[in-house]
Amino acid sequence: MNVYLDDEREAPAGWLRAYWPDEVIAFLKSGKVKQLSLDHDLGNDNKGTGYDVLLWIERAVFIDGFVPPTIAVHSANSSARIKMECAITQINLLARNQQGSKRCYNES
Repeated sequence: MNVYLDDEREAPAGWLRAYWPDEVIAFLKSGKVKQLSLDHDLGNDNKGTGYDVLLWIERAVFIDGFVPPTIAVHSANSSARIKMECAITQINLLARNQQGSKRCYNES
């Protein structure tokens, strides 16, 4: 499934729209998300932002060996976009390192 987090924009065809980070995290926990596109500002910072989803993914990769989906950012908030894109880069590096560690460990 493809998940599109946004409070205002309609999801593209073939994408499931989510409005809040907790919805996205529930989808991610299902293990069925293949692609994820995130907005940052969702209209109620008390309920979270798109960056909160990235924090959850990073923790899940590090602690649980979660394999992240392909992640994109469609936020119009330019400073948040940069922060989110940096987080995605780090998540992908961590995921690659986690997979590499498992390969090395399993070869021993």
